[in-house]
Amino acid sequence: MKTRDNSRAKNKNGGLKAKKQRIKAKILKSYYGNPMRDMKLIAITGTTGKVIVAHYVHEILRETGEQVAVLASDQPFKMGMLHKFLSDAWKAGANYVIVTVPAEDLRDNVFYGLPVHVAAMTNFLTTKLRDMEPEEYLDSEKTLFDMKPEYAVLNHDDLNYDTFSEFKGTKGTVSYGQSSADVKILNSKLYNKGTEATLSLNSDIVTVATFVTGETAVSYMACAAAIAEALEVDNDKIVDGLANYNPE
Repeated sequence: MKTRDNSRAKNKNGGLKAKKQRIKAKILKSYYGNPMRDMKLIAITGTTGKVIVAHYVHEILRETGEQVAVLASDQPFKMGMLHKFLSDAWKAGANYVIVTVPAEDLRDNVFYGLPVHVAAMTNFLTTKLRDMEPEEYLDSEKTLFDMKPEYAVLNHDDLNYDTFSEFKGTKGTVSYGQSSADVKILNSKLYNKGTEATLSLNSDIVTVATFVTGETAVSYMACAAAIAEALEVDNDKIVDGLANYNPE
């Protein structure tokens, strides 16, 4: 009985916290004048690689001439900070905003009420989880895709792909990976100061390269390319944008 009572108390407290966060989100949206009405949000989640993918997409969109703002960190954001960033981006004339989305923020309703143009997931590595159980993490990630993004981008190579393959975009879903993917990784080469990969992209075979080193860079480039494909970006802009990003 005591365990059941503790569980009920925990659920009640969690519900009250979620309600307060939703009210706070509405207040902040009103306070800042709803800047998202004029911008498109690209939300990137996953256990690793969010920051790199965000910067890749930032560079790709800059190549197309778009005005882009990026907020990228592996750490959670405060709701007030997020809404101020969106307001500042709108004032600066951005039409795209790219934001990394930690699962903790989804659990805490930090992104509540925001329209999502593209929701992308890099991977789901249980070994990288810190403060969440796998089930809680997946429940939190599902929150992002329940926000009805227009496009969803998923890692077909992820060991847990079957679990989150139910995540869909209202206008389309793009997968990336080495097999059975829309953006297919054909081969890769690793160098001391960078990484190269050949992708099947928009029915074309293209070679992409980055200053980021390591095998994971191949997957991150493919993820960024898949996001760009959802945005209907030309292949040459994708190639140039990926090459532009230098983490140093």
